[in-house]
Amino acid sequence: MAGFDKVVTDYSQAMSGLEDDMVVISGGFGICGIPEGLISEIKRKGTKGLTVVSNNCGIDGFGLGILLKDKQIKKMISSYVGENALFEKQLLDGELEVELTPQGTLAEKMRAGGAGIPAFYTATGYGTLVGEGKETKCFNGKNYILEQSIVGDFAIIKAWKADRYGNCIYRHTAQNFNPMAATAAKITVVEAEEIVEPGELEPSIIHTPGIYVDRVIKGDFEKRIEKITLSN
Repeated sequence: MAGFDKVVTDYSQAMSGLEDDMVVISGGFGICGIPEGLISEIKRKGTKGLTVVSNNCGIDGFGLGILLKDKQIKKMISSYVGENALFEKQLLDGELEVELTPQGTLAEKMRAGGAGIPAFYTATGYGTLVGEGKETKCFNGKNYILEQSIVGDFAIIKAWKADRYGNCIYRHTAQNFNPMAATAAKITVVEAEEIVEPGELEPSIIHTPGIYVDRVIKGDFEKRIEKITLSN
Protein backbone atom coordinates (compact mmCIF):
# COMPACT_ATOMS: atom_id res chain seq x y z
CA MET A 1 0.00 0.00 0.00
CA ALA A 2 3.07 2.29 -0.06
CA GLY A 3 1.87 3.80 -3.34
CA PHE A 4 -1.08 5.34 -1.52
CA ASP A 5 1.19 7.55 0.61
CA LYS A 6 0.40 11.12 -0.49
CA VAL A 7 2.59 13.04 1.95
CA VAL A 8 5.04 15.56 0.50
CA THR A 9 7.67 17.35 2.53
CA ASP A 10 8.04 20.80 0.94
CA TYR A 11 5.66 23.38 -0.43
CA SER A 12 7.26 23.59 -3.87
CA GLN A 13 6.48 19.90 -4.29
CA ALA A 14 2.98 20.38 -2.91
CA MET A 15 2.15 23.05 -5.51
CA SER A 16 4.11 21.53 -8.37
CA GLY A 17 2.29 21.97 -11.67
CA LEU A 18 0.59 25.25 -10.80
CA GLU A 19 0.89 27.57 -13.78
CA ASP A 20 -0.29 31.00 -14.85
CA ASP A 21 -3.97 31.40 -15.79
CA MET A 22 -5.15 28.33 -13.88
CA VAL A 23 -8.29 28.07 -11.73
CA VAL A 24 -7.58 27.64 -8.02
CA ILE A 25 -10.32 26.70 -5.54
CA SER A 26 -9.48 27.61 -1.96
CA GLY A 27 -11.31 26.26 1.07
CA GLY A 28 -12.05 28.15 4.25
CA PHE A 29 -14.41 30.82 5.51
CA GLY A 30 -13.07 34.30 6.13
CA ILE A 31 -9.58 33.55 7.42
CA CYS A 32 -10.74 30.46 9.31
CA GLY A 33 -9.71 27.08 7.93
CA ILE A 34 -7.51 28.47 5.18
CA PRO A 35 -4.38 26.75 3.79
CA GLU A 36 -1.97 29.49 4.84
CA GLY A 37 1.23 27.81 3.70
CA LEU A 38 -0.13 26.81 0.30
CA ILE A 39 -1.28 30.38 -0.33
CA SER A 40 2.17 31.62 0.66
CA GLU A 41 3.73 29.19 -1.81
CA ILE A 42 1.59 30.64 -4.62
CA LYS A 43 2.86 34.06 -3.57
CA ARG A 44 6.47 32.81 -3.60
CA LYS A 45 6.08 31.20 -7.02
CA GLY A 46 4.71 34.44 -8.47
CA THR A 47 2.04 32.61 -10.43
CA LYS A 48 -0.23 35.15 -12.15
CA GLY A 49 -3.45 35.43 -14.10
CA LEU A 50 -5.22 33.16 -11.63
CA THR A 51 -8.95 32.72 -11.29
CA VAL A 52 -9.51 32.06 -7.61
CA VAL A 53 -12.72 30.53 -6.31
CA SER A 54 -13.24 31.13 -2.60
CA ASN A 55 -15.89 32.51 -0.27
CA ASN A 56 -13.81 35.68 0.08
CA CYS A 57 -10.26 36.93 -0.51
CA GLY A 58 -8.83 36.96 2.99
CA ILE A 59 -7.85 40.28 4.51
CA ASP A 60 -5.18 42.85 3.70
CA GLY A 61 -1.82 41.14 4.09
CA PHE A 62 -3.13 37.73 5.11
CA GLY A 63 -4.74 34.71 3.49
CA LEU A 64 -5.61 35.10 -0.17
CA GLY A 65 -5.18 38.85 0.32
CA ILE A 66 -1.40 38.46 -0.06
CA LEU A 67 -1.92 37.51 -3.71
CA LEU A 68 -3.55 40.84 -4.53
CA LYS A 69 -0.52 43.07 -3.91
CA ASP A 70 1.34 41.84 -7.01
CA LYS A 71 -1.93 41.33 -8.89
CA GLN A 72 -1.53 37.57 -9.13
CA ILE A 73 -5.32 37.16 -9.15
CA LYS A 74 -7.08 38.05 -12.39
CA LYS A 75 -10.58 37.05 -11.30
CA MET A 76 -12.31 36.22 -8.03
CA ILE A 77 -15.42 34.08 -7.88
CA SER A 78 -16.64 34.69 -4.35
CA SER A 79 -19.53 35.60 -2.09
CA TYR A 80 -18.10 38.39 -0.04
CA VAL A 81 -15.63 41.25 -0.46
CA GLY A 82 -14.96 41.07 3.28
CA GLU A 83 -12.52 43.12 5.34
CA ASN A 84 -10.15 43.60 2.43
CA ALA A 85 -9.57 47.19 1.34
CA LEU A 86 -7.23 46.24 -1.52
CA PHE A 87 -9.80 43.79 -2.90
CA GLU A 88 -12.40 46.56 -2.85
CA LYS A 89 -10.05 49.07 -4.47
CA GLN A 90 -8.99 46.74 -7.28
CA LEU A 91 -12.64 45.86 -7.90
CA LEU A 92 -13.75 49.50 -8.08
CA ASP A 93 -10.74 50.46 -10.21
CA GLY A 94 -11.50 47.70 -12.71
CA GLU A 95 -8.19 45.94 -12.03
CA LEU A 96 -9.82 42.79 -10.67
CA GLU A 97 -12.70 40.92 -12.25
CA VAL A 98 -15.15 39.79 -9.57
CA GLU A 99 -18.06 37.40 -9.97
CA LEU A 100 -20.10 37.74 -6.80
CA THR A 101 -22.05 34.55 -6.16
CA PRO A 102 -24.59 33.76 -3.42
CA GLN A 103 -22.86 31.75 -0.71
CA GLY A 104 -25.03 28.64 -0.96
CA THR A 105 -24.82 28.70 -4.74
CA LEU A 106 -21.04 28.90 -4.57
CA ALA A 107 -20.88 25.89 -2.25
CA GLU A 108 -23.20 23.94 -4.54
CA LYS A 109 -21.13 24.89 -7.61
CA MET A 110 -18.16 23.19 -5.95
CA ARG A 111 -20.15 20.19 -4.72
CA ALA A 112 -21.75 19.68 -8.13
CA GLY A 113 -18.40 19.99 -9.87
CA GLY A 114 -16.96 17.31 -7.62
CA ALA A 115 -19.95 15.07 -8.27
CA GLY A 116 -19.67 15.36 -12.05
CA ILE A 117 -22.86 17.41 -12.36
CA PRO A 118 -22.31 20.13 -15.00
CA ALA A 119 -25.11 22.47 -13.91
CA PHE A 120 -28.11 22.75 -11.60
CA TYR A 121 -31.22 24.86 -11.10
CA THR A 122 -31.63 27.11 -8.07
CA ALA A 123 -34.20 29.70 -7.07
CA THR A 124 -31.50 31.85 -5.46
CA GLY A 125 -30.84 34.94 -7.55
CA TYR A 126 -33.86 34.67 -9.82
CA GLY A 127 -35.10 38.15 -10.76
CA THR A 128 -31.86 39.82 -9.60
CA LEU A 129 -28.57 40.83 -11.22
CA VAL A 130 -27.27 37.35 -10.36
CA GLY A 131 -29.79 35.80 -12.73
CA GLU A 132 -29.34 38.15 -15.67
CA GLY A 133 -28.55 36.32 -18.90
CA LYS A 134 -28.96 32.88 -17.36
CA GLU A 135 -31.36 30.19 -18.52
CA THR A 136 -34.53 30.01 -16.44
CA LYS A 137 -37.11 27.31 -15.93
CA CYS A 138 -40.31 26.94 -13.95
CA PHE A 139 -40.80 23.91 -11.69
CA ASN A 140 -44.08 23.48 -9.83
CA GLY A 141 -44.95 27.12 -10.30
CA LYS A 142 -41.60 28.46 -9.06
CA ASN A 143 -38.89 30.03 -11.21
CA TYR A 144 -35.27 28.89 -11.14
CA ILE A 145 -32.02 29.87 -12.83
CA LEU A 146 -29.44 27.50 -14.25
CA GLU A 147 -26.01 27.72 -12.62
CA GLN A 148 -22.91 25.99 -13.98
CA SER A 149 -20.76 23.95 -11.62
CA ILE A 150 -17.09 24.69 -11.00
CA VAL A 151 -14.08 22.44 -11.53
CA GLY A 152 -10.65 23.88 -10.78
CA ASP A 153 -7.13 23.00 -11.82
CA PHE A 154 -6.00 23.06 -8.17
CA ALA A 155 -7.89 22.92 -4.88
CA ILE A 156 -5.98 24.07 -1.80
CA ILE A 157 -7.47 22.76 1.43
CA LYS A 158 -6.82 23.12 5.16
CA ALA A 159 -7.53 20.08 7.37
CA TRP A 160 -7.28 19.54 11.11
CA LYS A 161 -6.04 15.97 10.69
CA ALA A 162 -5.16 13.94 7.62
CA ASP A 163 -3.66 10.50 7.26
CA ARG A 164 -1.00 9.50 4.78
CA TYR A 165 -3.63 8.24 2.36
CA GLY A 166 -5.31 11.65 2.20
CA ASN A 167 -8.36 11.02 4.38
CA CYS A 168 -9.23 14.31 6.11
CA ILE A 169 -11.26 15.72 8.96
CA TYR A 170 -11.98 19.40 9.61
CA ARG A 171 -12.76 21.28 12.81
CA HIS A 172 -15.76 23.55 13.30
CA THR A 173 -15.90 26.48 10.85
CA ALA A 174 -13.19 24.90 8.69
CA GLN A 175 -15.95 22.56 7.50
CA ASN A 176 -17.32 25.50 5.51
CA PHE A 177 -16.25 25.07 1.87
CA ASN A 178 -13.22 22.81 2.50
CA PRO A 179 -15.13 19.52 2.00
CA MET A 180 -16.78 20.72 -1.22
CA ALA A 181 -13.66 22.40 -2.57
CA ALA A 182 -11.60 19.25 -1.99
CA THR A 183 -13.70 17.31 -4.49
CA ALA A 184 -13.83 19.91 -7.24
CA ALA A 185 -10.37 20.07 -8.80
CA LYS A 186 -8.02 18.06 -10.98
CA ILE A 187 -5.34 18.27 -8.27
CA THR A 188 -6.25 18.60 -4.58
CA VAL A 189 -3.56 19.59 -2.08
CA VAL A 190 -4.25 19.38 1.65
CA GLU A 191 -2.33 21.30 4.29
CA ALA A 192 -2.96 19.63 7.64
CA GLU A 193 -2.28 20.57 11.24
CA GLU A 194 -1.47 16.95 11.98
CA ILE A 195 -0.67 13.94 9.80
CA VAL A 196 -1.45 10.56 11.30
CA GLU A 197 -0.98 6.98 10.19
CA PRO A 198 -3.71 5.16 8.21
CA GLY A 199 -6.25 3.65 10.57
CA GLU A 200 -5.87 6.32 13.26
CA LEU A 201 -8.83 8.36 11.99
CA GLU A 202 -12.23 6.99 12.93
CA PRO A 203 -13.84 6.15 9.56
CA SER A 204 -17.24 7.51 10.56
CA ILE A 205 -15.87 11.04 11.12
CA ILE A 206 -13.84 11.39 7.92
CA HIS A 207 -15.14 14.38 5.93
CA THR A 208 -13.03 14.00 2.77
CA PRO A 209 -12.07 10.50 1.61
CA GLY A 210 -8.51 10.18 0.37
CA ILE A 211 -9.70 9.27 -3.13
CA TYR A 212 -10.17 13.01 -3.75
CA VAL A 213 -6.72 14.03 -2.45
CA ASP A 214 -3.47 14.04 -4.41
CA ARG A 215 -0.99 15.56 -1.94
CA VAL A 216 -0.78 16.16 1.81
CA ILE A 217 1.67 18.42 3.62
CA LYS A 218 2.15 19.22 7.31
CA GLY A 219 1.63 22.93 7.94
CA ASP A 220 2.30 25.47 10.67
CA PHE A 221 -0.56 27.91 11.09
CA GLU A 222 -0.76 31.42 12.48
CA LYS A 223 -4.56 31.20 12.86
CA ARG A 224 -4.99 34.95 12.91
CA ILE A 225 -8.23 36.43 14.27
CA GLU A 226 -10.00 38.53 11.65
CA LYS A 227 -11.82 40.87 14.00
CA ILE A 228 -11.15 40.98 17.75
CA THR A 229 -14.10 41.92 19.94
CA LEU A 230 -13.45 42.72 23.60
CA SER A 231 -15.92 43.31 26.41
CA ASN A 232 -15.45 45.88 29.13
